[in-house]
Amino acid sequence: MTARRTVPRQRMIPVRTPRGDGEMAVIDLGPAKRPVDVVFVHANGFNGRTYRAILEPLARDLRILAPDLRGHGRTTLPAEDFSQRSWRRLRDDLVAFLGALGGPPPVLAGHSMGGTAAILTAGERPDLVKGLALFDPVMLGAVGVFMAHLPWARLAASRRVPIAVQAARRRRTFDSKAAAFDAYHGRGAFKGWPDAMLEDYVADGFRETADGRVELTCAPEWEALHYATHAHDPYAALRRFGGPVSIVKARRGSTCRVKDIAAFERRFPNAAVTRVDGGHFFPMVNPDAVRDGLTGLLARTSPSL
Repeated sequence: MTARRTVPRQRMIPVRTPRGDGEMAVIDLGPAKRPVDVVFVHANGFNGRTYRAILEPLARDLRILAPDLRGHGRTTLPAEDFSQRSWRRLRDDLVAFLGALGGPPPVLAGHSMGGTAAILTAGERPDLVKGLALFDPVMLGAVGVFMAHLPWARLAASRRVPIAVQAARRRRTFDSKAAAFDAYHGRGAFKGWPDAMLEDYVADGFRETADGRVELTCAPEWEALHYATHAHDPYAALRRFGGPVSIVKARRGSTCRVKDIAAFERRFPNAAVTRVDGGHFFPMVNPDAVRDGLTGLLARTSPSL
């Protein structure tokens, strides 16, 4: 593993939520005295620091926060209740986080689960969000949303959805962070990632244990839980928000089931959808797609930037 040139500002933001109080860890990029321009929310199983290399070039002029969600990274909110059937808990955490920040509403952005959590948050509290910049958010089709609300959906998904099954079996511990880096390098979801990005993921994705080893900060069962619970409706949340929305979706294996873009944009005239080459992890191998999406949305919400 190579040394990084900079050390990001690490902050802990106290939050009070309906599911317990704690602190949300956040990577703070850009001018420290500037109001927050963007809050960027990570994908399931990852952490805010993972996206540092993507966001840092924008932080020369913008203030960007990348928090760790409950059960991820360094955040201390309790992650012991496995009764959830939706991602509304993530929504409530982000509402509390944005409220704790104060200042003018930022653009809320996110990748994968983070994008969906951003949608749900904006639908719940439109006053806290200036706009949405979403990168392959998890948006099931109409049938999928209906099925996910059925009483047996979570149990069925935990047993039959391959990504949920694989997450539950994920290796939990390694001898060191260096060993974890070597095990992930060039493999699976990490294929094609720049070394610096994988280093950032490992840095906050593992913590030391009493026996001198390291373990995942996002427990395999916690990651699997979120792959299996989708009893929420991002489309209803988008209708409630009504502000400017940018969606960038992958051409291959997208988790954003918006197939007829023209019909979607007629239904949500505040939204613009574009496709980019690559799969679900295109932000990691094509960071310009994220930067362009963010700057485009910021131009719609803050023309002076």
